[in-house]
Amino acid sequence: MTKNSDNIIAFQGELGAYSHMAALAKFPFMDVLPCPSFEEALTAVQKGRARLAMIPIENSTAGRVADIHILLPGSGLYIIGEHFEPIHHCLLATQDATEKTLRRVTSHVQALGQCRHKLIEMGLSREAFTDTAGSAKYVAELGDNSIAGIASKLAAEVYGLKIIRENLQDEGDNTTRFVVLSREANDIAKLRGDLMTSFTFEVKNIPAALYKALGGFATNMVNMTKLESYYESDSFTATEFYADIIGHEGTENVARAMEELRFHTKQVNILGTYEIERKRA
Repeated sequence: MTKNSDNIIAFQGELGAYSHMAALAKFPFMDVLPCPSFEEALTAVQKGRARLAMIPIENSTAGRVADIHILLPGSGLYIIGEHFEPIHHCLLATQDATEKTLRRVTSHVQALGQCRHKLIEMGLSREAFTDTAGSAKYVAELGDNSIAGIASKLAAEVYGLKIIRENLQDEGDNTTRFVVLSREANDIAKLRGDLMTSFTFEVKNIPAALYKALGGFATNMVNMTKLESYYESDSFTATEFYADIIGHEGTENVARAMEELRFHTKQVNILGTYEIERKRA
């Protein structure tokens, strides 16, 4: 039976990935479409194979997710929502495995790093894998009780693995922020509560350009909750910036701040305005 693409949300990774969990948490009645890469997840929405994409943008422990800031501006898609997913790593192995039979563990390099101290305590050697859910799938297919994967509880269910340990991460508060992407931007008039606007920009190559570009947000009392720099290419000649602000251009103070930003920059790319899921201090 062919699935209705209007009810499909794409994500990067295998079934059981944390992006899969985030999609189910935010949109429990939608079907999911796992994709091998972020680019393919975005393409699925661009080509109409999925209505939405759930993409991680930052983690409270590991920081910014690589490549996302570069991919979003050129995707032609809009951020229409955000979601915060708590990350609880589990040590997964075959049904006949125990802590005593384990010798090595495989997972995404960030997951291995987030569980580093506990893995050292257990005496397990570490091997990097492309993603967490993929490592769980690999362990299930291998059927070797000396190797474990680090992935979600959902991955254990998907691949029939046993949870050797829950909450394996060294730090208890580990959360990933996701953004929801769509081909169409939100109708701001239909949004409720506090709103956030995300955008990227490139400043002019003149002294104090960034200071001047951002001055309008201070003078107009616009709260900027995030500002990150990144390079779009390997040239190191043009610095791009990603920013989140509270509010939208339909209000006078934000409109004035954005007007001043555009005056001092080469380009501004609005990624979307959407409802805030979690309050910023």
